[in-house]
Amino acid sequence: MTTSGRVRRPTMRDVATHVGVSQTLVSLVFRNAPGPSKETREKVIRAAAELGYRPDTAAQVLRSNRSMRVGVLFSMQQPYEVDLVEALYPVAKRHDYAVLLGALVPGRDQRAAVEDLLGSRCEAVIVIGPGRDEHQLIELARQLPVVYIGRRLGGGTVNAVRGADSRGAQLAVDHLVGLGHRDIVHVDGGSRAGAADRRRGYRAAMRRHGLAEHIRILAGDLTEESGSSAARTLLGEVALPTAVFAANDRCAHGLLVTLVRAGVAVPEQVSVVGYDDSRIARLSYLDLTSIRQDVAEMAELAFRIVVERLDAGRTTSQDLVLAPTLVVRGSTTGPGGPLR
Repeated sequence: MTTSGRVRRPTMRDVATHVGVSQTLVSLVFRNAPGPSKETREKVIRAAAELGYRPDTAAQVLRSNRSMRVGVLFSMQQPYEVDLVEALYPVAKRHDYAVLLGALVPGRDQRAAVEDLLGSRCEAVIVIGPGRDEHQLIELARQLPVVYIGRRLGGGTVNAVRGADSRGAQLAVDHLVGLGHRDIVHVDGGSRAGAADRRRGYRAAMRRHGLAEHIRILAGDLTEESGSSAARTLLGEVALPTAVFAANDRCAHGLLVTLVRAGVAVPEQVSVVGYDDSRIARLSYLDLTSIRQDVAEMAELAFRIVVERLDAGRTTSQDLVLAPTLVVRGSTTGPGGPLR
């Protein structure tokens, strides 16, 4: 199809003519509205594919009072965030919503990303990960539903879906103590989301096991570099601890690789536990014991909050806390375990 030498995009009218039905009927099919039979729907969809027709979603949004769009604000810095974004798509589809991504990258701050999402008529915003402008999110929550996955903000207006981080840290310490470890160091996550609760859980578990004199926390920031720096600190000391609990899998990755490169056997000389059970933990050369946060369940709950606010009229904010679990792999064993 050409117009003045240019390729003309097929229209809804073209699809209707091809099938031999009205344009109104074709419109009902693409809006998934009641009326057309299953056979007619299949014919319309098949004809659209043959002609290369794509519905004009922008026009549909303008004609509707609802956009059925949910924005997702994330930074792509943590594997955990990527896992969550992937998990949100099938949940959104099941609820007949579309996902629009607002990535935070160098040169594009949170304010710009939020403005883009609002400009695209997003009806709610799901926020993933640490390091966000809390004041802006609290203000945004006065305009539309906001769900923060990973932490709870002050003010009570921002919905939260998060893991019980203190409990997760205690699971890590309990596992290591159960293997016979006493000298257990924690590399923390600094001011990042969940870090304070993980420090608190580590201390509580060490005290509960009668190991208060062995409590030691090294500063970190949820990156491979912080784990590597912690490893170099430990390597420079007279004796290594027998176990290290890292604030997340990236930190554990940096720590483990640096130890191994220095000739330290993991887990025979030093056991290592991470947090998040991200795809990094499942890499064959790491085989990392980690605390699992159920990202599929987090995505499900975040969208449940959105649907309850937008479709069911719920007005109160929610704070949903999920219990973490321990996933044991090959990076932990008893102190002085036999070399493989």
